[in-house]
Amino acid sequence: MRLAIFTSLLTALSLVSAEEHPDLPIVDISDQKDRQIVIAAGTEEVYQGHPTTTMLADGKTIFCVWCINHGGAAGPMARSDDGGVTWARIDELMPLGYKTHLNCPSIYRMTDPSGKERLWVFSAAKDTRKGPGMPSIMSEDAGKTWKEMPPLGFPCVMTFSSIVKLKNGSYLGLFHKGPGGADKAPLEVLQTITADGGFTWSEPKVVASVEGKNPCEPFVFRSPDGSELCCLMRENTHKERSLMMFSRDEGKTWSTPVNTPWGLTGDRHAGVFTKDGRMVVAFRDQAKGSPTKGHFVAWVGTYDDIKNGKPGQYRVKLLNSYAKNVGDCGYPGMELLPDGTIVATTYIKYTPGPEKNSVVSVRFNLKTTDAMVR
Repeated sequence: MRLAIFTSLLTALSLVSAEEHPDLPIVDISDQKDRQIVIAAGTEEVYQGHPTTTMLADGKTIFCVWCINHGGAAGPMARSDDGGVTWARIDELMPLGYKTHLNCPSIYRMTDPSGKERLWVFSAAKDTRKGPGMPSIMSEDAGKTWKEMPPLGFPCVMTFSSIVKLKNGSYLGLFHKGPGGADKAPLEVLQTITADGGFTWSEPKVVASVEGKNPCEPFVFRSPDGSELCCLMRENTHKERSLMMFSRDEGKTWSTPVNTPWGLTGDRHAGVFTKDGRMVVAFRDQAKGSPTKGHFVAWVGTYDDIKNGKPGQYRVKLLNSYAKNVGDCGYPGMELLPDGTIVATTYIKYTPGPEKNSVVSVRFNLKTTDAMVR
């Protein structure tokens, strides 16, 4: 009996161990410098961190926002008019108070019920992390001018890490916090909805709370057939895999969070659907047993792979991190251009020298990476 129990335990442990090793191919384009564009170079004094991007409907104008230092002050913004090939800083267009906004600004394009489109940049706090939650700036003219808006007043660790449009034209935003809005465990994911294009939001409600785990940095997106919302989440204990949950009623209710496939284990997911229906999700790799752990990677697969816990097709190492602790990258912006080019933007220790983190984008397409899979 004891031998049988011991054998069963060994079998179970071996299965768990096998699950936490690579279960899909990995291709590496991180040394292809011609694909890489430095948007903001770090220096020995300046740490460029935590970018996000959004693209206008023209399919070529991209905005990138980030902060100075790890979770530090907002202020920088850059614009590209050619799909991310060249960038120009437009910091001088920002409201004076924007530099008092703190911690990982995120940029979004939203349309109100009348059809008016605006750009919004939300941050976590103003002046101090105990100050008004979620301050913002807004542009009504495609980024030519900006003005500061009243804070939403939502305590949070970070502002919205993703926003998705609902079928009724409203937008659902997701963020995370700990007790009282602090970054201490246990972390929870909350959602709020705006029906007027970003001006007012509903009272946030908790939609993901997992005992013994810390779900955070949610990335929400719609299934290809439009019937379902999926949310991928960082799991901040990093003991297992990342988490995912689903909603078939436009966010009114969500399924119980479960582990993602191994290949999607990482921090701060962001992704796009390509024209052939596949999905590309970029993030900081945190998968156990991964040869690219701590670096900037992308997962390639289908929605069905995610939904049914399948491995996916392959992973791509996008950029190598030269940070001493390696895992100081991610928080990506992901844009899909009309020609199929994916522009993946992150912050990363880009060189092995004394320079601190830079904001860098990588340009690639699936035709190229498909051909590299063996």
